[in-house]
Amino acid sequence: MKNLSLAVFTLGFLGAAASGVSAFTSREGSRVNPVSDTVFEVVPLAGGSGRNFWCAAGDYAQRALKTPWEAHLYISRSHGLSETTNRRSAVQFTLQPALAGSPDKGVFASVNSLSRGNNMRVRDAFSLCNQLPVGF
Repeated sequence: MKNLSLAVFTLGFLGAAASGVSAFTSREGSRVNPVSDTVFEVVPLAGGSGRNFWCAAGDYAQRALKTPWEAHLYISRSHGLSETTNRRSAVQFTLQPALAGSPDKGVFASVNSLSRGNNMRVRDAFSLCNQLPVGF
């Protein structure tokens, strides 16, 4: 039984490694996958709140893309089905305002609205990683 379990684990690990070569895991556990050269998708653990999406986008922009803290992240596609996984909850981000409908900087109704064109600085998005969930 141990050999079977080890074989299943090894195959699962190799399959995950092969399919997720370019994936990034944020500090809070959300996956970030490139959609194109200019767009990336955040796929949180089990649904996620707006804070989780923005945190993962800021973390990816800063640590993986080495984007300056003052650069703006834009939502290019609002909350919906993932294009890079089989998950139901994903949001796509970009650093290019034209891909988000060219909104004014600093536009968002709330962190949880996750609408196309919403944007914030990388620093502000990353700072959401250090907040406790509401109701804690």
